[in-house]
Amino acid sequence: MKYQFPKPICIIPFFLFFLTSILFCYCTHNTPVDISQEITDIENGLLPSIQVAGDTLTQYSMEARMDHYHVPGVSIAVVKDGKMRWARGYGMANTQSGTRVDTSTLFQAGSISKPLAALGALKLVEAGRLDLDADVNNYLKSWKVPDNRFTNQDKVTLRLLLTHSAGMTVHGFPGYAQSDTMPSLVEVLDGKGNTPPIVADTFPGSLWRYSGGGYTVMQQMIEDVSGLPFTSFLDDSILRPLGMHNSTYAQPLIASRHPQASAAYDRSGTLIEGLWHNYPEQAAAGLWTTPADLARYCLAVQGIAGGATGEVLNPGTIRTMLTKHLNDWGLGPALRWDGDSLLFGHGGKNAGFSNNMLASVHQGYGVIVMTNADQGIDLMNEIMRSVSAYYHWGISNPRTVEITKLTDEQLNRLAGSYQLDHQVPDIGDYLVELSIKDGKVIVYDPNNKETNILSPLDEWKFIDVNTGDEVVFAASGKTPGLLQLTWNNQFVFYQTSRMQNSDE
Repeated sequence: MKYQFPKPICIIPFFLFFLTSILFCYCTHNTPVDISQEITDIENGLLPSIQVAGDTLTQYSMEARMDHYHVPGVSIAVVKDGKMRWARGYGMANTQSGTRVDTSTLFQAGSISKPLAALGALKLVEAGRLDLDADVNNYLKSWKVPDNRFTNQDKVTLRLLLTHSAGMTVHGFPGYAQSDTMPSLVEVLDGKGNTPPIVADTFPGSLWRYSGGGYTVMQQMIEDVSGLPFTSFLDDSILRPLGMHNSTYAQPLIASRHPQASAAYDRSGTLIEGLWHNYPEQAAAGLWTTPADLARYCLAVQGIAGGATGEVLNPGTIRTMLTKHLNDWGLGPALRWDGDSLLFGHGGKNAGFSNNMLASVHQGYGVIVMTNADQGIDLMNEIMRSVSAYYHWGISNPRTVEITKLTDEQLNRLAGSYQLDHQVPDIGDYLVELSIKDGKVIVYDPNNKETNILSPLDEWKFIDVNTGDEVVFAASGKTPGLLQLTWNNQFVFYQTSRMQNSDE
């Protein structure tokens, strides 16, 4: 069970589509001949997240892992030494039309839309038209953040919106089928689309909680202050100046770009009706782009952070953007420290698309991987580990663990039904089933039709050696005699019933 929200709306990534080796291909884009061997080595050096002590480290080929994970298409861009090192596409963009992925194939970026959209807001801050720490209602004209007891004293600000600490509701967005009528932005904010109203339901600044709703408020601010449609403002102020000519926030995607766009594939492997969903929540989820264009964003951030001027934003603004706020979040990108190196990036998940972007601020490297499948996350991580290992970046090495053996009695008490804690927002009843087989815990998630196999690290701690997901069991905080589990130190599930002797 790779926990995600029931709809494909969150940055936690997550189809059984048959892809034959005949469909596997690659297309290069200005790739120097002298680095073709390093690309080949990376393509054949995909690495799992976990290495079991005593086992031989397994390396996989791109072709084999695309087939294994049933991912139709992948696109990659690599930044090295402050330059675009290479970009390449693999597999199929559309299995119906036979269109292959190349480096100009557009993918929906999902939540990677957010850090790019944040640049637009910061552009208005630099121009003195927005203030990071002022009440956003001072700038909103078409809609206002509803006043309530949470906003009476502490106001929602742009800084809080950008860092997911404004207390705003709505984690993410499922999008709209081509046959659906897409609501206006104000209708989305008022909850008249397919998500609840966007309001503050806790005190602004009091906690970090990921909110696509907050970025939708920011989108309305940009439109109200600039007087331009969000798409036009981002095109003119950010995307074109960065040289991101294969990127657009247009929703729906204009017809002339349809042949360039990848189709999307759902969890069962079925082509999504209408090829993809549309997202009026453009700042949160609406960007169409390529890894090569996202590499240009990474290079621009690296250059400006190093003191380059004449770019889209000033060095001081970029330093502010890369300053740690709650939960290691910057003004747009997520931040991470690896030794002395500051990394920035973001994941992205829309219906039928799974993506990731990670780059160093000062070391001049980065990697972006985009896929057209709901199940692309594990493949993306294996690719990123291969890239990091080849170039000795050390940002995502396999972790060595020792697996132990437990008694049947120790294992069987873990079996049963577990329900997600109702404190998680936007989620109703969410149950998973645990059983025991061959000394391992089998977790079946009927919501997403996924199975995880957990191996014991000790009596109460387990790991999926394929995905790296970790689970810790403990006595239930709700029901005496039962257990609870914590998934990846983030999501808590409570045992509702226990099964005995579940090993078959």
